[in-house]
Parts: sequence; structure tokens; C-alpha cells
Amino acid sequence: MTEGDGSVFYELALVLALAAGVGVIGLLLRQPLIVAYIATGLIVGAGALHVVSSAPHIDVLAEIGISVLLFLVGLKLDLKIIRALGAVALATGLGQVLFTSVVGFFLCLALGFGTVTSLYIAVALTFSSTIIIVKLLSDKRELDSLHGRIALGFLIVQDIAVVVAMVVLSAYGVGTSKSPSGLGVFGVLGSGIAVLAFVALFIRFAAEPLLKLIARTPELLVSFALAWAVLFAAAGDWLGFGKELGGLLAGVSLASTSVREAVATRLSSLRDFLLLFFFVGLGARLDLSDLGAQIGAATILSAFVLIGNPLIVMAIMGAMGYRKRTGFLAGLTVAQISEFSLIFMAMGLSLGHVDRESLGLVTLIGLVTITLSTYMILYSHALYRFCEGYLGWFERAVPQREHAFESSVENERQRYDMVLFGLGRYGRAIARALQGRGVSILGIDFDPEAVEHWRKLGLPALYGDAEDPEFPSTLPLSDVKWVVNAIHPIAQGVTHDDPRLALTVSLRHAGYRGRIAVRVNSTEEGDIFIKGGADLVLSPFIDAAERAVELLEIPESAKDCSVKP
Repeated sequence: MTEGDGSVFYELALVLALAAGVGVIGLLLRQPLIVAYIATGLIVGAGALHVVSSAPHIDVLAEIGISVLLFLVGLKLDLKIIRALGAVALATGLGQVLFTSVVGFFLCLALGFGTVTSLYIAVALTFSSTIIIVKLLSDKRELDSLHGRIALGFLIVQDIAVVVAMVVLSAYGVGTSKSPSGLGVFGVLGSGIAVLAFVALFIRFAAEPLLKLIARTPELLVSFALAWAVLFAAAGDWLGFGKELGGLLAGVSLASTSVREAVATRLSSLRDFLLLFFFVGLGARLDLSDLGAQIGAATILSAFVLIGNPLIVMAIMGAMGYRKRTGFLAGLTVAQISEFSLIFMAMGLSLGHVDRESLGLVTLIGLVTITLSTYMILYSHALYRFCEGYLGWFERAVPQREHAFESSVENERQRYDMVLFGLGRYGRAIARALQGRGVSILGIDFDPEAVEHWRKLGLPALYGDAEDPEFPSTLPLSDVKWVVNAIHPIAQGVTHDDPRLALTVSLRHAGYRGRIAVRVNSTEEGDIFIKGGADLVLSPFIDAAERAVELLEIPESAKDCSVKP
């Protein structure tokens, strides 16, 4: 290792240590990590400690993080989900985007910003953080509530708006900059069409069989997904339509596969880690003296986001026939800007459309709105009780639409009585016996062939890994009475990394309050799982022996069962 390499290593070690420390403080204050990461950047940047001189290395990690982030956005852009969006999600999502961008544009003009800068800032203010909102609603057990489902719907609309905005920027960049490949405008457009054709053919013929093959080894699935995202991002940058659009297309190419949820949950932690460097780099480049001069504009625009965005959502939902309480709780979820707002402004900076001061302003708005809106969502019910008397005009005399929506949600929602992990012989035997009694079962296994076999029998199944701590939070558990873990134990005894124990813990952390049954090898293992949160242990050999005794119908009082001559 050279002396220069050593300094880079020491700087990254210091950045990670500070990020972890500030993150702990943020955790105690119940703040999202994005706030802690930007604060870390401010601490290590020129305005404070001035310890980061290896900006190029941080930038490379940040670019990989953005590629993974947009890959995961593309991974969620399944046409089935988009078609399933209801009228309320489309109306509130599009209404909020239009309101914020139009009013925000004129507000920025009034504050003295130029036309192009005002347009960028206004668009940046329209995006809300899906990652933060899902985490907060999940922690509050409100993802399945009416306002939670509506909020998730219009957040998907916002994600689509993000995609459109970045595609427009990438298209504009084609006409204003030269690609590293040396292609002209028409060459870049032609290569873009060729990439789209490749993605379409890949989705049609290769995506599902290739992912099923790779998914047999979960570790390889993560490596492939990361390589796929970065490869597309690099190709997009080289061809001239941008790393961001390349990463997005990589996700779209895998969005229709049966293992996309497993890919998404496994990459989410890596995405958060790599985005640390984007936000740290962003904070490190901010000049605190410049931020001081922008406090006035940041205060006005932050108030606009914190108050104006929720009000427009409440007005639209009230006009559509929803209660003021539902509109209020859903509206609070758009009272902040997102990580995409900062990425969008960074793209504008790279194209020369905005300056660093504008990026710093939006970053400051992000710090203010994310910090305050987090508390607004955490204490939403108390805040509603405080504001309830002033919200009467946001509700119709008879909010009939809400009753109809609740009824349709209950009718359309897929319900399961049981979730079964492990679709081997033992799991299939349990499923057959229970289905004979009319029990609806969702099967889950990390073996794509087992999942495919289950589906060929006409039964619902998902590809998933019991060791993934975030996977249970993606499951429809609200109506599930039993989760049965029929996974075959890898070895005798229970270790700290036993997937059966990991699943039990992650189910409880995901808020599952039903009953859990776990397959064990011995009574000693059973005692460990009962103490670890399981309600029932299943021991195939012991249970089979006891059932055999019952079938033999040998009375306990029999003293001599031997055959005498």
C-alpha cells in the first residue's frame, strides 16, 4: 500500500466511524440516516474538520450507490403495479406533483432565482422519500392502514415522476454534451434505442430463466444484481445517456422476474451503505458561510413543503370523498423532500444548469423538512387531535368514497391463513393436509425450482430467504394466523446464525403477532425456540413416533404384549 493509499484508507475509516457515531445520535433522536449522513459530511468537510481530501474515491462509491438506488427503483416499476394504482393514488400523486412544481416555481422566482434554477428547485421539492416513509409507517404498524395504502400509492406515482424527470434530463444532456464514446447526438439516440431493444428481448426470453439459475445461490444473486446495475450504469455513461438512466434500465430489465423481491431486500442494505458516501460527499462540499446566506429562502421553501404539500393532498382527498383524518395522515407523508431531490439537483449541477449554492439550498431544505416531518409522522395522531378543529373544510358532509374504498380493499386484498417456509417433502406434506381442511397457504422457499413446482400445482408461492431480516416485512402477514417454518435444519443444534432462529426474530421485529411453529431435531432445540419467540415446535421423528403409537392403539395398562406359546 502506498502512502497515498494509506491516507485514503484512514480518511474513509474516519468517515465511517463518524457516520456511525452521528447515526447513533440520529437513532436516539429518531431521525432517518440521511440526516445523519449529511451532518457527517458537514463535520468532515471544509466548513468544520476539513479532513476529507480523497473526494474522487468517495465520488466513485457515491456513483455506485446512486446506480444501485436507481436500479432498485427500476426493479419496482412493474407494469402490473402501475396498472393496479387506484384513482386516488393517481389523483393525489399527480395533483401534488403539479401543485408543488407550479407554485414552487413562482415562489422561487419571487425569491429572486433565475428561471432555470427556479424550475430545478421546484421539481426537486415535489419528490418525497419512499424509503423514509415506508420505514416510519412500518415502525408504526400503519402500512396496511387506509392512509398508509393510499400514501404508498401516490409515492409510486412520485417515483414514476422521478423517472420521467431523469429521463428528460438525460435526453437534454444528449443534446448538450459529448458522450465518452465519441458518439454524436444521433449516435447516442441510436444506441439508446438499441439498449431498449436489448432490454425488451432480455425481459422476454432470458430474464426469468437466468435469475432462476442464479437464485440457487443467494450470495451469487447479490453479486449478479450489483454487477448488472453498475454495468448498465457504466454503459449508459459511456454511450452518453447517463449513469442514472442506465441503472434504472438495469432494474426495469429484472422487474418482471419472480425473484425481484429477494433481490430488492438483499440489496437495500448495500444501497444504504453506498449512499452514505453520496450524502457525506454532498455535505462535505457545502460551505457553511453560503448556507447562512440562504437561511431565509430555505425557511420559506421548507414551510411551503411542510405545509403546502400536505394541504394539497388533503384537499384532493377531501374532494374525492375521504375523511379529513385520512387525508391529514396521508398528507403528512409528503411533508419532506427526498434523496432523489438531491440527486436531481446534482445532475443539474453536472450539466451546468445550476450552481453549488442552489444544490446547497435544496440540501438545507432537505435537512429541515426530513427532520421535522419525521416527528410529524411519528406523532401524527396527536398532531391530528391538535389540528382537528381547523380541518372541517377538508371533508365532505358524507365521505362516501372512503367507505367504498375500504370495502374494495378488503375484497381485493389477498389473504392467507398460513405462511409456510420450506417447500420440501415435510412442508408439502403439511400443506396438503391443511389444504384438505380449507386452509389457504402461501408457500416460500429459496429454491426457485421448489417455488416453480409449487406454482405448477396452482398454489401461491414466493421466492424468499429466511435469513434475510427484511423479507418478513414484505409479506402479507396482517391476516395470517400461523407462520410455519418447515425448513430442514442444516446441522444438529442451534447456532447464533441459525436461519430458523433468524426468521423467528425477524418476524417479531416486523410486527407479526400471530403464532409461529418451527421444525426442530430434538426437544433441546425445541426449548431454545420456545424461549426465542416460537409458539410451537414440530419434530418430525418424535411426532411421527407418537402418532405411530396412537395408530397401534396399545393401551397404557397393557402389562404383557408378548406372544405366549
